[in-house]
Amino acid sequence: MISQEQILERLLAYLRPMAPPGTPLHPDIDLRQELGLDSIKVMDLLMELEDAFDISIPLNILADVHTPAELARAVFSLTEHADGLVR
Repeated sequence: MISQEQILERLLAYLRPMAPPGTPLHPDIDLRQELGLDSIKVMDLLMELEDAFDISIPLNILADVHTPAELARAVFSLTEHADGLVR
């Protein structure tokens, strides 16, 4: 099982090319306000995470997610739930 910290590390790696040059990335940076991610970039990020962790991320999760740390917690919760399902 992947840890929340590993998810956060991978998430920050996905964000690096999307961030403005010279922007220091950290777990509590605001995805929209500080990184300037528009809805298309956020959707691209969610698709990357869905593929990476073999999960489906509901769009309503975006209302409660503002930072990489919050997104990592949400993805971790979804991966925990997915691991409990019979495939």
